[in-house]
Amino acid sequence: MTNIWILEAEKYVKHILGNESTGHDFYHCDRVRKLAIKIAEGEGIQNTTIIQLAALLHDIPDEKVSGTEEAGWKRLEDWFSSQNIDHETTEKIKEIISQISFKGGQNAPPTSIEAKIVQDADRLEAIGAIGIARAFAYGGKKQQPIYDPAIEVRESMTLDEYRNGKSSSIHHFYEKLLKLYSLFNTETGKKMALQRHQFMENFLEQFYKEWDATI
Repeated sequence: MTNIWILEAEKYVKHILGNESTGHDFYHCDRVRKLAIKIAEGEGIQNTTIIQLAALLHDIPDEKVSGTEEAGWKRLEDWFSSQNIDHETTEKIKEIISQISFKGGQNAPPTSIEAKIVQDADRLEAIGAIGIARAFAYGGKKQQPIYDPAIEVRESMTLDEYRNGKSSSIHHFYEKLLKLYSLFNTETGKKMALQRHQFMENFLEQFYKEWDATI
């Protein structure tokens, strides 16, 4: 039954997020699932069913793709009901999903090892080459500039300021992406994150040289 749930979750996420253009598409969710499996193996976790389901479904309640959190959670609840997934499993998945978002640094740290693993996997997707691509895709969707040196980097933000305040795609590196390396929960996740973090630093160094037309 659990394998059927995973296959059905794949189909559902493809259907809902198949045309998503902010970097929160099915392929993102599938990569989070694959990364979560690797982290779980590194942390000695063998049963990954709930981890895989949470990873695949984690962006369904996100207001960035569902309009509002309420609509997103309703959509997810309806899917759970259609699959006859037991209450204990659905509650564990919902708990994981509710704990993994960055939310401008306002979200509390995850409490379970499963949530820590899925959060680390999702954060790996936010950094490195893929993270850079997703940052510019999301910035373009929000009609933000690539970079505006007149804008100040925001050191602390409310959730509303994080979602709606004036920023740029390059500023997003300083407001979120470069902060993530120190926030990984698992040793496995942090080891996987190092190369991606360094890649972002190298990218920014090259970006500023090209921005200033020095090379």
